[in-house]
Amino acid sequence: MIYFFYGDEEFNISNEIKKFKEKLDTNFLEMSCKTFDNPKFPDLMVAIKSQPMMFGNMLVIINCLNYLTSKKAEDKSFDDKQLEQIAEALDSCGENTDIIFVAQIPQDTQKKIDKRKKLFKLLSKYNTKEFPQIPSYKTAELESWIKTQAKTKELKISDEVASTILIQVGPNLRLLDSELEKLKIYAGKNPVTKDMVAEICVTNEDLFIFADYLIKGNQQKALEEYQKLLVKKHPLEILSVLHTLIHNSIRIKAYSSKYSQDEIAKMINMHPYRVKLEIQKLKNVPLKYLVKLKKNLTDSEYKFKTGQSAMGIEREVEYAILQ
Repeated sequence: MIYFFYGDEEFNISNEIKKFKEKLDTNFLEMSCKTFDNPKFPDLMVAIKSQPMMFGNMLVIINCLNYLTSKKAEDKSFDDKQLEQIAEALDSCGENTDIIFVAQIPQDTQKKIDKRKKLFKLLSKYNTKEFPQIPSYKTAELESWIKTQAKTKELKISDEVASTILIQVGPNLRLLDSELEKLKIYAGKNPVTKDMVAEICVTNEDLFIFADYLIKGNQQKALEEYQKLLVKKHPLEILSVLHTLIHNSIRIKAYSSKYSQDEIAKMINMHPYRVKLEIQKLKNVPLKYLVKLKKNLTDSEYKFKTGQSAMGIEREVEYAILQ
């Protein structure tokens, strides 16, 4: 079967692909799952014609964003003859092979898929699904996503609890999924309550306070907030969110001299009023400081994950804060 997934919601795309991977034999995963990154035409044809090396199914993932977005001559889509060959190969795909074309748009870019391209029209003839990012102001849609995702984890969540989770955690789907996993362990077969959410889930406010102190260079207060967060969350989880917050601060600071408030809001999926507040907050914060801060945190995480740290991840983060 041929599938075409595109859009800017990375979590939903990766989650959909995960379902395909779960159907494969884990003993032969390296041979039965292949990923190609915008391959040139000859390599693309090889990828499409891939067959299972042994028994079972074959999954081929082809990242194709460059084919559909780039305006550079060397990255343009294929000519008519090549497109015909691609179409023939796709129509001849074996029943034991699933091919997924993926055009995942990075959220920090202004890339747009050109639906006029012949390749887009060709891929759209197959099993196509768009995965757009849900804007933060579409609370009803986000709450619906929370309830649907909770059902996949056999979690009982009411409309009121879903609203509480969204208010407390925020609109990031990957973070929301992580918090639902924690609630699953805590609640078991019992319905999730607002008290559980308050006790288990890290709040936006907690993280924002911590990030604000850190960005403003108030190390003592940042360390105090960090210790509070450790009660509810693993240091790597805190780092994951912190990376996003600081990355957004870097973009807002850098973009504020070139783009309007509304343009920045669209680029990073943030409410215009929040962008306005962030610009004001970052007014006296040097861009170089933000970049250095993110590098320090990245280095600490790298040292821990590669076994180069003798301090442990909690102390590594503390060290990064104090640098």
